[in-house]
Amino acid sequence: MTALAIDVAGLRKSFGARRVVDGLDLKVHEGEICGFLGGNGSGKTTTIRLLCGLLRPDGGGGTCLGLDIIRQAAEIRLQVGYMTQRFSLYGDLTVAENLHFVAKLYDLPDRREAVAAALERTGLGDRADQLAEQLSGGWKQRLSLAACLLHRPRLLLLDEPTAGVDAKARREFWDLIHDMSAEGITVLVSTHYMDEAERCTRVIYLAGGKLIVQGTAEEVVRDAGLTVFEGTGANIEAASRALRSTPGIETAAIFGNTLRAVGSDREHLSAALESRNNAFGVAWREVPARLDDVFIHLLREKEAEA
Repeated sequence: MTALAIDVAGLRKSFGARRVVDGLDLKVHEGEICGFLGGNGSGKTTTIRLLCGLLRPDGGGGTCLGLDIIRQAAEIRLQVGYMTQRFSLYGDLTVAENLHFVAKLYDLPDRREAVAAALERTGLGDRADQLAEQLSGGWKQRLSLAACLLHRPRLLLLDEPTAGVDAKARREFWDLIHDMSAEGITVLVSTHYMDEAERCTRVIYLAGGKLIVQGTAEEVVRDAGLTVFEGTGANIEAASRALRSTPGIETAAIFGNTLRAVGSDREHLSAALESRNNAFGVAWREVPARLDDVFIHLLREKEAEA
């Protein structure tokens, strides 16, 4: 087992009366790609900011890269690359000018070499003289990643790095993440895309600022214990509307020409489908659950508790 890049326990953070992070324990091993999942307001961004010393916890503590997150926050920031949700570089500077500016902030002695290496690694060499505001969403994300890599961080904290970019750009961005992981860089990345979560070494699900489940994508799906049936037929739209309010069925959603019905109790789900089947004539077959089924299931559970 490798050493821990992140090892924190009991983290708490409130803003006014609202508890955003509530007794969170988190361990991430060196070289791991750890997917951070959770609904909006689950505490993902606040946790990331606590880890890199941009926020001070109200309680709890621990280490990031072996450094205390409270007493050594400034030292942590020199070894971490943090990519925010929103593009935060200067639109009226070129790609290269932005990177040189960031390199000056880190007071890098080999600034030219560091910028050249970051441009090459992220495929931005041909766009070095282009204004940042003229880049597409996918290229802006690459520029943000290049800025994170300038000081050769040991840990990357990526907060929804591919939100709003197309599928090709997302895949290429994730290829970069895996290349860096192969070189020993640890990555903690928050995402709402389930195909991205499946590319992570391990996924962690937060709700209400607490860790709810963790493990590989396969383990999380298996341990959720969900049953899923997929239906086909001419009346799946009408069946979907009726099944959403049927006891025993958690979700009923159409994907292309099929209807997926999900439940946490196989017997109740089967009975519910059978009771409605005469009216709609849908042909059902059991299929494996997916990570997005689990994600929706956990969101519904949290909403029910609230």
